[in-house]
Order: sequence, then structure tokens, then C-alpha cells
Amino acid sequence: MAKKHLGQNFLYDSSILTRIVDAAGLSPDDTVVEIGPGPGRLTRLLADAVQKVIAVELDQELFERLRAELIGYRNVELIHGDALKFPYESIGRFKVVSNIPYYITTPIIFRLLEAKGNLASMTLTIQKEVAERIAARPGGKDYGVLSIMVQYHARPEMKFIIPKEAFRPTPKVDSAVLHVKILERPSVEVADEKLLFRIVKTAFSQRRKTLSNSLKDFGENIKELLTAAGIDPGRRPETLSLEKFAELADSLLKFQNKH
Repeated sequence: MAKKHLGQNFLYDSSILTRIVDAAGLSPDDTVVEIGPGPGRLTRLLADAVQKVIAVELDQELFERLRAELIGYRNVELIHGDALKFPYESIGRFKVVSNIPYYITTPIIFRLLEAKGNLASMTLTIQKEVAERIAARPGGKDYGVLSIMVQYHARPEMKFIIPKEAFRPTPKVDSAVLHVKILERPSVEVADEKLLFRIVKTAFSQRRKTLSNSLKDFGENIKELLTAAGIDPGRRPETLSLEKFAELADSLLKFQNKH
């Protein structure tokens, strides 16, 4: 029985599960982390494809059932615990393949990005709208803080849509499989990463405003700084590429260092 408070929606269709494994681009010597293995169907497919699977399950009942059912799989390490607190930095090079509970999608992605030094890729079954936001390009309503934060570290690609009817119990929205390849170095060069993200978060906190209005807390000369970075102060944040945000951050840093 799925527990609503844990965001459990289980996927049983073997053809869809096989497509997820294919989308992950796995090799036989990989270590894969699966977050929320649930009934273990994806776990078994992963165990047949890679060297080691680390499956992290929060639900005590499911954990006990999986421990009994997966006893024949020597390459599956089943862990009872919270995936947000798991020490990903301690397991060497790994990939993630997982049907993520909707309610922890954003926090778990950011937690995994903290371990990007060891993380090769994430293949995540998540809410379709969230997948669209992560993969969004500048200019549309889906593009925002989440798009930029992920695309700074990685290259996301929507693989395919899974209709809500494929899950039990049936959720209210469709899902999508998103493959996120971690980059060896950030996608743009910027002198101060923290300043870049502060600018991005501030700009999108008032996304209907022009950049000169939403960023006025960065100084009364923000219009001049925007112009110096080749950005029209009247533009809105969703029209700005990550590269342009990086140029703005560098312009602001230069100005701050002079004064």
C-alpha cells in the first residue's frame, strides 16, 4: 500500500522501466544510486545492468519487504534512511537512476549537485512540469532559477513523457524522464559563483519586473552595470541567458572591487 505522505507513486510497467534504464546510458562497471526503490522493479533491472546498486528507502515496511525479496542480489546494497541525508560523497563515482517522490524533487537535486565531484549523471522520473523547468531555455515561462542552477553544473535533456495512468496510485500529473549529465566544469566562467546565484535568485524573485527594478538592491547604478554588460535594463529576467547573467555578475564584482 503506497503511503501518500511519502509521495509514493509506483511504476510497474516493465517496458517503461526498461526505457528508463536505457535512457540512463549505464555500463556494467557502474555504481548506481536509486532513491526510493519502492517495490523494487527498477532495482532488479538496474542490478542486472551494473556492478552495484545502492538503494535508499525511507519507508520501514518497504525496506523490510525489499530486504527479503532482493536477498538473491549480491550487488544490491539496501539502505534504510533519508536520501537527503545520505553521504553521497563517500561512495566514489556514481550515477543516479530513480523515480523521485515529487515532494523532495528540488531538494534532492540540489543535494546531489553538492556531490557533483563524484556524480556522473542523474536519470530522474519526476513531475513533467519540473522536468520542463529544469530543461527550459531562456525566453519562456518555464525558465527560471531551477533551470539556471542545474544548467550551470549540468546538461539536462528530456527523454520521454510517462502518462500519470502508468503509476499506482495514479498521481494528478504526468511525469517525465530527465537525463542530467554532470559537466566536468561549470557551463560558464564566472569570477564569483555565489554572487551569480544571488543575482539570479533576486532577479527571478520578482520576475515580472524589469532587471533594473528587480536588481536595484545591488546598487543605484545597476542600470549602468547592466548596460556595461550589454544588457538592456528594461529586459525581464527570463530573457537572459546564463552567459549574460555571468557577465552581469562579473561587471558587478569589478565595480564593487573598485569602490
